[in-house]
Amino acid sequence: MPILEHFIELRERLIISLIAFIIALITCLSYSKQITLILQEPAIGIKFLQLAPGEYLFVSIKVATYSAIIMSSPFIVYQILLFILPGLTSTESKYLTLLFTGSTSLFLFGIIFSYFILVPITLKFLINYGSDIVEPIWSLEEYFNFIILVLFSVGLSFQIPIIQIILGATNIIKKEDMLKSWKYVAFSATIIGAVITPSTDPITQSLMTITIMFLYLSGILTLTIIKK
Repeated sequence: MPILEHFIELRERLIISLIAFIIALITCLSYSKQITLILQEPAIGIKFLQLAPGEYLFVSIKVATYSAIIMSSPFIVYQILLFILPGLTSTESKYLTLLFTGSTSLFLFGIIFSYFILVPITLKFLINYGSDIVEPIWSLEEYFNFIILVLFSVGLSFQIPIIQIILGATNIIKKEDMLKSWKYVAFSATIIGAVITPSTDPITQSLMTITIMFLYLSGILTLTIIKK
């Protein structure tokens, strides 16, 4: 295919992806109240305040935007694959499809894991800590900034096996070297866990550290299977 036709096809894929995102955004804006209530559920017993004019409006737009990104991401990834795959061999296409599918699935699973397990544990600690001294009344915007940060950070951390597979398949880093470096990874995972879960709760940080280590070891296992 001539280079000009590649650019035309790329433009079409980008336009289709943009349309998909806009449709998802309009849908999420229409249900912003329901999405807001869902994200508020882990904060049991908390009263939220609007501390500035229009705070809820801006929060609704922000929540809808991030929700639209999550909702439209599988379709956008599909459009990327449709653009790339014709230029690859059948074997390359197979592996790339699995890689993109695995990456998207892990990201979404990371968000689900964060919402149902990590966020409730973290919020429970933050709510209970000092509740006999101060009444927990939170800013709506600050709460959603916290939720969005945790959800997307954990979703990105679930990309660790994908990064390992890419590095191992291209022989940039061998799986034996990855296995030998597990102590350094455990130390880094502890720091990452402390950053992602901004509380002093050792249970929450330990849970995140264990999760990262599990992902790291599963990446080595997957790479070993692929290399055979």
